[in-house]
Amino acid sequence: MTIQEPVTARPAGRPRSEKAEKAIIDATLDLIGEGMGVSELSIEAIASRAGVGKTTIYRRWSNKEDLVVDALSTLKAPLPVLTGESVRADLISLLDAMRREAGQRRSRCVMNIAMNEADRHPRLMERFLKRAVEPRREAMRAVIERGIASGELRADLDVDLGMAILSGTMLWHTKWGPAGDLPADLAERVVNAALAGMAPEGR
Repeated sequence: MTIQEPVTARPAGRPRSEKAEKAIIDATLDLIGEGMGVSELSIEAIASRAGVGKTTIYRRWSNKEDLVVDALSTLKAPLPVLTGESVRADLISLLDAMRREAGQRRSRCVMNIAMNEADRHPRLMERFLKRAVEPRREAMRAVIERGIASGELRADLDVDLGMAILSGTMLWHTKWGPAGDLPADLAERVVNAALAGMAPEGR
């Protein structure tokens, strides 16, 4: 009696190369960072810079917009793990992630160039904001709403205004503040100042 080895089905298509994908993402960001606007950016230019064929790109991304959204999203740090122990600590964690992102000069340059074309590519920017920015907004909203429910924040606090105070202050420092490295304690200082007006009296 002959025992046959089980036949393992091979997955359809060729496995994606992580190395190739990284090269494509890096090429996209490099070209934007060098001043090439999203409108001028082409799959041909990206393929040439990455050292891959156009078909390699199209296997992963169906169009240029999809690729640019994925590339820009890699510049955003993952959401920090929030302990839930205190609203203050969680807000500091969220804002410090913004500080760390802003400290990467290449990332800041690429984002500034890309965002300057938001009016010309509203769909692309809408998708980027939904994927990379909205989760951070929702995380901050959840922390503030939790603080209101627990009594750590004022019961009458306007959640949207609180979010604007916190994120807006950080954006001022990261985009228009004094040149140079951002202080390591910036997030803590911003949160402390904001909570002075957002915490209930006596806390």
